[in-house]
Amino acid sequence: MKLFVDRNVKGLFCRALAGVAAFGLICSAWTGLDLPLAKMAVPLSFFGAAILVFASLYGYFRRQHEIMESACARIRSCLSGDPDARLDSDEEGELYRLFHEVNSLISILNAHAENERRSRTFLKDAISDISHQLKTPLAALNIYNGILQGEAADDPALREFTDLSEQELDRIETLVQNLLKITKLDAGAIVLDRSPQNLSELMGWLERRFSHRALQEGKELLFSGSESVSLSCDRTWLTEAVGNLIKNAFDHTKPGDSIRVCWQKSPMAVQIRVSDTGSGIHPEDMPHIFKRFYRSRFSKDIPGIGLGLPLAKAIVEAHGGTLEADSAPGQGSSFLMNFLIPTKL
Repeated sequence: MKLFVDRNVKGLFCRALAGVAAFGLICSAWTGLDLPLAKMAVPLSFFGAAILVFASLYGYFRRQHEIMESACARIRSCLSGDPDARLDSDEEGELYRLFHEVNSLISILNAHAENERRSRTFLKDAISDISHQLKTPLAALNIYNGILQGEAADDPALREFTDLSEQELDRIETLVQNLLKITKLDAGAIVLDRSPQNLSELMGWLERRFSHRALQEGKELLFSGSESVSLSCDRTWLTEAVGNLIKNAFDHTKPGDSIRVCWQKSPMAVQIRVSDTGSGIHPEDMPHIFKRFYRSRFSKDIPGIGLGLPLAKAIVEAHGGTLEADSAPGQGSSFLMNFLIPTKL
């Protein structure tokens, strides 16, 4: 039987059988002798055999407990990122067969993780190279377009053409920059420089950045929140995330609509909400809005490349937070960032 391949199980049964055999022999010997204590032979022998059996069971299960504790510690080490963590599976037995299969699974998962890491690194490097190669012709095109704009001051048709050309060049430049940022986040090539930041001051900078656009498009831009709220974050990346949500709100609102940015602190989390009174998001689009390059069939006339929301989500999650969306067609949209406050023990 495979059960007896395990020497620990074999030893347990041997000790149990030895106890039973000793019990039988002692009972037979004492019963055959005409001694005053012969009547006590059976209970004393039974008691001795029971002690031996229970001691064997205790030793066996204590050993199994130690093996399992060691295995759990190795598994936790593996989950913590140690690629060399393995379970001891050099002995024979059913338990060690299981450990061997677990080791095989760990090796396969490590191989997949390494392949994924290499793929992400390759993708990051490839997109970085392509993006950097695009920067030079983009800069040249911007210069040429600027020259044409100066020459087209007296030609309305040519002026309109150069303005449209500038808008498309800006879109391409935004796409290149966002691709660089999101691939760097994916590959873990960016280390967040986190420090306590006053949200009121940070949001004030964003308000100044977008106030001119709000004035140009006839939209109301409102910022509100406590001046004492602070958040441990990377200032540059957090303003990028909130800025993308604000830009998304501008793209989906019309003159007369309002965009509100508010922040607050609760005992459990710091929250930043960006909401608008614009067109809203269709229900069939809600499951896909954070997918890269996703473009709704209901908003084909709205500018965008489908990277703003995925980038914002990646930045928030890199900070250990969550980004949630709530919207209904014709009733506007609301995006809520949640950053949990670490509990002090």
